[in-house]
Amino acid sequence: MTSVDGRPTAGSVRRSFRAFHHRDFALFWTGALVSNAGTWLQNVTVPYVIFAVTKSPAWVGVSTFGQFMPMMFFSPLGGALADRYERRRVLVVTQTGLAVIAVAQWLVWAGGNRSPTLLIAMSGLGGIVNGLNMPSWQAFVPSLVPRSDLSSAIALNSLQFNAARAIGPAVAGATLATLGPSWSFAMNAISFGFVIAALVVVKADSRPEGTRDTAAVRTQFMSALRYIKTQPGIGASIVIAVMIGFLGNPITQMTVIFAEDVFKVGALGFGLLSAAAGVGALLAAPLVSTADEQAGRAALIAWTMPVYAVAVIAFGLAPNAGWGMAALLISGGGFLAVISASNTAVQAIVADRVRGRVMAVRIMSFMAAYPVGGLLQGWTAEVWGPRPTVVGAGVGLLLAAFWLRRHRALLDRLDDPTDDRRAV
Repeated sequence: MTSVDGRPTAGSVRRSFRAFHHRDFALFWTGALVSNAGTWLQNVTVPYVIFAVTKSPAWVGVSTFGQFMPMMFFSPLGGALADRYERRRVLVVTQTGLAVIAVAQWLVWAGGNRSPTLLIAMSGLGGIVNGLNMPSWQAFVPSLVPRSDLSSAIALNSLQFNAARAIGPAVAGATLATLGPSWSFAMNAISFGFVIAALVVVKADSRPEGTRDTAAVRTQFMSALRYIKTQPGIGASIVIAVMIGFLGNPITQMTVIFAEDVFKVGALGFGLLSAAAGVGALLAAPLVSTADEQAGRAALIAWTMPVYAVAVIAFGLAPNAGWGMAALLISGGGFLAVISASNTAVQAIVADRVRGRVMAVRIMSFMAAYPVGGLLQGWTAEVWGPRPTVVGAGVGLLLAAFWLRRHRALLDRLDDPTDDRRAV
């Protein structure tokens, strides 16, 4: 319900948080918040130390490529696991694996090894495990709440991720400026214990619906692609994810270059810049969740994606760190609106029997676009500088937003109803 001037009422905002009424969701959300804050702490620390060692934007782009490209290749296997086994158990195994890798990364740095190649290789190993993890993670969230609260759960899952995106970089900036990278790596390793503990005590039934598909991974992946062809709303969501991954998301790696070479604000300033986008997402989350339910997902993306693009351009043109933080604050809200709405579209439309595989395709598409965009933007920043690179990406994102608005019939399919068919 909205007020007479169109603004969401207190009651409508409260309804956007109703997934917290379910014990299992609240437990998982809390554990995930701590763990993802640790992950963002590492995501800030790795490019920071690589840039400190190499002084090369291209190396920062390579680090993004090395971390996220493996996720693309292993997401199909992760999707098959999500639709074959109980998703909670898959997550316990993958999160434990990620914890072991985080401990190893801490020990390598604490032992004095400063090789950027080794750091990228270990991030790539984490990317492999994360590729197995993410489809089950995305498919697990809907099992924690009834379908009537699905929109709230997905929005709050995005809120959790973006809260971590605010907390992690802020902690990283303070830690890097005072205690050094070793403590950042150690804190990330410790954070995994919280989400693993939450997964152990969650009682929700996370087994896939229907008969387990034991076909080969390639066969299952192809069946997911055929299924997506029958659901234009899911296809539209994947197109949007690719646009954001290629053009918008690499701004996270450019922040360290702006902090060090453009604004010259050091580690603490870098942490605050990185946290600004997460804070913007936090501030926008209640409004995004309410607008999703009341205006629809297509309308939300149609209006917020141009704002997101303009904020990226503004960051590239920012004369100082203060204006840069303001631009990132707005871009964080825009990013949350677009990603949350497009992700909710997939979760709301897809049949549960193929949820893991379909989410794997979406993750794979985003994870292909992000590291390639990061590699390209790292190279262009090396050749032409960071400002033209970010402004160019923002202009590309703005053109993509206008293209979507011109193809409103495709965008409207994001509001398609749930697929209740019994067979793929």
